[in-house]
Amino acid sequence: MQPIPVKSMKPWFQTIEDVGPKLVWSQFFTAEQPVEIDIGSGRGLFLLNAALQHPERNFAGLEIDYREGRRAAERLQKRELGNARVIGGDANKVLAEMIDPGSVDAAHVYFPDPWWKTRHHKRRIFNSDFLLKLARVIRTGGHLHHWTDVADYFVMVRGLMEHSADFRLCPVPDEREAENDMDYQTSFERKKRKLGFPIYRAMWQRV
Repeated sequence: MQPIPVKSMKPWFQTIEDVGPKLVWSQFFTAEQPVEIDIGSGRGLFLLNAALQHPERNFAGLEIDYREGRRAAERLQKRELGNARVIGGDANKVLAEMIDPGSVDAAHVYFPDPWWKTRHHKRRIFNSDFLLKLARVIRTGGHLHHWTDVADYFVMVRGLMEHSADFRLCPVPDEREAENDMDYQTSFERKKRKLGFPIYRAMWQRV
């Protein structure tokens, strides 16, 4: 029995093999304009809303789970958005090897996998090496955004950032009430806020 071919979703979903070895933003999007990256973009609610609200900016989602990445890309494809794309693959590889230094305006890391067990904490994406990769690609004056519902993860990230000479802490925008079910930063934020969980948020500027 022949396997069912996977529907092509290019250019909205591409793997790192498709776009490598180097990302050329002017070729990746339909217009040359400031780029923001969403690391662990999941089902793409942030990508969709950000791209719709800011047509003057480009948004690239990095998602290691191809199934989730394709779900996000379907949302973008339905609206034929030219300023939002999803890349399937390891974000660490993309940050270290495929993005030109200083070519990113902002990086968003929302609700990363907490890896609850202590012995698995080393698998969390936030570590000193990850921060060096972010510092390499975010331009001077650009921003890093981080949200999580896991208090100990937030404390750990704040501790890392306090020891980084590449970023300074900025005031955090006030949390606002969502107007509808699509008016959340991510689908995970929607789930957690509806359950009454606090959301820990921070923003830093590249110096």
